[in-house]
Formats: sequence, C-alpha cells, structure tokens
Amino acid sequence: MSAVRTVAAVLALLLGAACTAPTPPRELASRAAGTVCAAPQEPPGPETATTIDVVEQAYFCILGNYYGGATLDTRPLLRAAFAALTQELNRAGRDVPGATMPALTGDRAADWAAFEAAFRAITDQVPGLRDRLGVVTLEAMVAGLGDNHAVWAHDIVRHPNHYDGDGYGLGLLANVSGAQAEGDPGAAVPPLFVTTVQGGAARAAGLRPGDVVESIDGSAPFIDGKPTPAIAALYPRYPRARPVRLRLLRQSTGRRWSVTLEPGLFQQDLTALQMVRSRLLDDDIVYVRVRGFAPDSADRALQAIARLRTGRTPAGVVLDLRGNGGGSPREAIRLVSAFAHGRTTAYLCTADDRCETLRTDDTVALVGLPLTVLIDRGCASACEHFSSAIKDLRAGLLVGTRTAGAVSGPAQGYLLRDNTLLALPSRHHLGPDREVVDRIGVPPDHHVPLTPEDAAAGRDPALAKALTLLHK
Repeated sequence: MSAVRTVAAVLALLLGAACTAPTPPRELASRAAGTVCAAPQEPPGPETATTIDVVEQAYFCILGNYYGGATLDTRPLLRAAFAALTQELNRAGRDVPGATMPALTGDRAADWAAFEAAFRAITDQVPGLRDRLGVVTLEAMVAGLGDNHAVWAHDIVRHPNHYDGDGYGLGLLANVSGAQAEGDPGAAVPPLFVTTVQGGAARAAGLRPGDVVESIDGSAPFIDGKPTPAIAALYPRYPRARPVRLRLLRQSTGRRWSVTLEPGLFQQDLTALQMVRSRLLDDDIVYVRVRGFAPDSADRALQAIARLRTGRTPAGVVLDLRGNGGGSPREAIRLVSAFAHGRTTAYLCTADDRCETLRTDDTVALVGLPLTVLIDRGCASACEHFSSAIKDLRAGLLVGTRTAGAVSGPAQGYLLRDNTLLALPSRHHLGPDREVVDRIGVPPDHHVPLTPEDAAAGRDPALAKALTLLHK
C-alpha cells in the first residue's frame, strides 16, 4: 500500500478480521471508566491532538483487549514510552530537569497514575511540544508490545493532490520491502538492490532493476552482513518525508554514482495495482498473481483459473503470492480450500491456550491441478496463513524465499478519541501442525532467491523453478 493512505483503506485493513472485543478485566473496570475503546462503526473524522488522555485510553484498551493483556506486565511499555518522551525532549533541545522516570510497582492502575502525573508535569514546562510528546509516547508504548499486528494508525492523511492510483515515495521497490524494513529487517541479507522502478523520482533519475544501493544518506544498509535502520528511508511516509541521497552501483557496467531522490506522488502502472492478475504460461500453466487477500480475491483467483483452463488440460497452477501483505483470513481459507478439503488450516489461540480450529470451506470446488506457490519476505499475515496451510497439508510446493514471519494474529481496530485507530490482536496464530509461524516465517520447499543480476536481466528464477516442477 502506498504511504499515502486514506482512513477508509486503513479501516479495511484493521477490520478485515474483526472479532468481538473482550470485556476489560474486572480489577481495571473502575480505572478504565471513561477510557473504553470500541470498534469504529464508520470512518472517523479528522485527527485531533494526541493528548495524555488519548494515551491513557490506549493504555487501558491494551489491557482490556490485547492478547495476553489480562496478565501483561505494563512496566516495560511505560518505560519505553518515557524513554521516547525524553529522547524527543533532547532532540528538540528542551530537556526538563525533572523529567525522570517515576517508580513503578507493577500495579497497573497506580503505575499509570504515576506516569500520567510525570507526563503532565513535564509537558506543562514545554507546552509547545505537548502534542508531539503525546505522539511519540503512544508510538513507543504500542511498539513496546513487540507485536507485528499491534499498530497505532495515525497521520492517515490524504495528499491534497492525490488521486486513486497514485503512489507516494521514491518510486522504487527493493529486495527488502518497506514492511520488512520497518518491522523485522533482521532476516534481510545483502546486497540491497532495486527490484522494481515504479515511477516518480526513481524513474526520472534513471534507476533500473538490479542497481545496488551502497549507501542511504551516507549510511550503509548492511554492516557485517546485518541490516541497518537506514533501509527504512527507501520507503518514506507522507507528510514528514525528506529527500533521500543514494549511492548506487550498476554491476553490469561498474558505474558508481550518487543521486538525491525527492519523495512525491507518482502515477503507478494500473496493471500493478490489480489485486488479481492472471495469464497462461507455456500454453499449459495457469499463472495467477494475488497481491493481497482483499474481499473476493479468492473467488477472483479461482475464476481466473477456471477461465484459463477452459478448453485445455493445464499441467498445473502457479500462484504468485510474492509481496502479498495479507488481509482477510477468510479469503486465505477459501483459497486453500480449492486445493484441500476436510482439513485444518490454522488455529487461533488465547493466552491460556484455548484454541479455535479454522477449517477448510468444503463448499469451494477443488481445482484438481498440481500447485506451486511463489513466496518471499513480502508474504505476510494472511498470506502466511495460506502458505503454512499449503505446506503442512502437502497441497502444493512453495518456491522462493521464507515468508515474513508477521502473523501474530487477526487484529481488531479500536477508535481512540483523537480519531486515530489502535489495532490489537486478541488471539495468536498457529499453523495446521500447531507450529509457530510468527517471527519465524514459512520456509519454501525450494529456496530460490532473486539476485541483482537476475533483476537487471529481467529474469525470474523462482517462476522458472516453479514451471520446471510442474513440467516434471
């Protein structure tokens, strides 16, 4: 998704797997009165200031609705939030002598009261920073959960000149995706290189697939083989984006050069925006790419398969899920159900290991063709639900690289009083064999990574391997 997002788009993302919100624990009921959060019934209005009252609402929303919230030790969250507050004071050159962390006892209501008192005492001395300090405090508190499906969605703004189909950013994609760079870059391996030039500044500067990014704003993307935070700058977010300076290497010619790219709007290729795309390969392989598990995406993929096999007997199906960031678990289950019946696709479990079994929808007709699935680090959430099910049920072969490992559990969106959205999972995902996929990912049956040379030459080694497997 473009970094320029509408409120409706984020609502659709957060509410794709909505569930009934649990009741806050009894011991917090009195303290949480007036801070109750609820699922939004319609897109919220314009965002307002993120005050300490909003942070309080989010704090008790976490305790009442987050997976494990009933027994969560919130002291690490409050420490992370206070650290972010003091760091922001320091960046602004306005540090406050009395900005010291209050003592925390583990009593969650009392600890909040101490935190709130400290926050108010500090911000009363720097009123011009109050709004920004509320933002960084809440960001850090949610990040302190360490959960890839716990998200505070704010700064959801629409660029004044933005139109449907517009993208925002540098106009490129790299082998480390934006979600991976921001969430879990640890599994990334060097080198960092351009995989797609979408348009905008990247196209105007003459970048090409395969160009290796040697530095970003003077910082190396990898040090001793480990990714650095610099990579996230490739995917700037409106409205706080700044120009990004890249040092590049084109391996085919040995050319090294530097370029400064200004983030902005650019018109994307409309075919690249299609949720489901399909075509026939080698006259006997049905190829379907699914970019996300949006409503009806499973039916659209199955309709494409049915259309392309009409009048012929295909050797198999290639389902391309690379870059599929997830969406509706229901859609993932329906697509699995076209390749397996009467089976478990996943479990959703509470903190005390009470699990709901998710099963195939056997009203979906079986495709009855061999299946290969293309996956990569951009395959996350519902995409990993699908991939782990196909692997465990032996319904097809996975080709490419390991998935993202970002499948904590379906998230419910909650509206905060500043008209921002807090997404929290109340259950966690396990694969059909009860394996943990979150933070680990699903390994391919055939490991076929993309190289800079492949990208520069327009080769797709994973797809080539999938075709070979189906033609055996």
